[in-house]
Amino acid sequence: MSDVKSARPLSPHLSIYKFRPTMAMSIVHRITGGALYVGTILLVWWLVAASSGPDAFSSASWFFGSFLGQLILFGYSWALIHHMLGGIRHFAWDMGYADSRETSTKLAQATLIGSITLTVLLWLGIWIFG
Repeated sequence: MSDVKSARPLSPHLSIYKFRPTMAMSIVHRITGGALYVGTILLVWWLVAASSGPDAFSSASWFFGSFLGQLILFGYSWALIHHMLGGIRHFAWDMGYADSRETSTKLAQATLIGSITLTVLLWLGIWIFG
């Protein structure tokens, strides 16, 4: 085999680009999209249990009331809020807004900060008023 290097351009990959907040939020947006599938299955389980009778509902309520269940629900609500804010960010880009490097970086950071803040406020409201 020849040792001659090809003049072809390198394929875009994470090792080629400088890591940026917009890249991180794009990756997290895809991960939260996948996590929403699992969380929605659990939501369906709860709804089916609610319609199946008191015993099934009691089992589902016990699980979602446990520490692990609460942790899963917290993560699901964060994933839902983060994915929604990321979708709004992408929608703004599709409409031709906020596509400069500085603005997109600020929006990526705002997506993360906003999703964490809204999730904490949601759960504080649940624990205080629920």
